[in-house]
Amino acid sequence: MTKPSSSSTVTMVICFIYLISKWISTYSEFWPNIRIPPIAALLLGK
Repeated sequence: MTKPSSSSTVTMVICFIYLISKWISTYSEFWPNIRIPPIAALLLGK
């Protein structure tokens, strides 16, 4: 009873870490696109 539960928990944790790493990679790709327009708007506003 304890062994399958712990192994499934480990599998869930590994999947969670994998999903977080995927999210970080996608956010690092799209972050410049999100960040540049406000900075350009601030520069143009000045």
